Amino acid sequence: MEEKNRVDLKKRLELAFEQFLWNSRWLVLIAVVSSLVSAFVLFMVGLYEVVHLLYLFVFHYTYEAFYAKLLSVIIASVDLFLIGTFLLVFALGLYELFISKIDPAENDPLGQRVLVIRNLEDLKEKLGRLVIMVLIVSFFKQVLHLDYHSPLETLYIALGVLLIALALYFTHKKD
Repeated sequence: MEEKNRVDLKKRLELAFEQFLWNSRWLVLIAVVSSLVSAFVLFMVGLYEVVHLLYLFVFHYTYEAFYAKLLSVIIASVDLFLIGTFLLVFALGLYELFISKIDPAENDPLGQRVLVIRNLEDLKEKLGRLVIMVLIVSFFKQVLHLDYHSPLETLYIALGVLLIALALYFTHKKD
């Protein structure tokens, strides 16, 4: 009888600990909410960049000054939007993997294209592609502000563009 009580106690302790472990997945909500808030902030800052540029053009800049700043601001805002998108996909993917399927996304054709995340590998693949896009935009933002002093520097830029093209090719080769 005493042996049976010990086995029951052990079984209940094991079950309680496993229940605790399973419920610890709700900690992921901290990352989900933080990522959503961060994505919202990045989208708002990207929007502010564009609206601020238009404000300066209308009230302060000449066309030439606006044109000189235009590409830089647009690339910076695209960079912010891409990072915000990364955080949004990250939040949605974590939620789907650890908490629950997102029912409205299941019934929406768009949700089936955006949120095909069955495991961590799917999430890593989607996020990896977004990271490559962010790096490409950042590369072009840097190239935009470079001063070229020799033909070799131009060759380095061409090599960078070739490597970007290869990165894009290999990320889409599976498709």
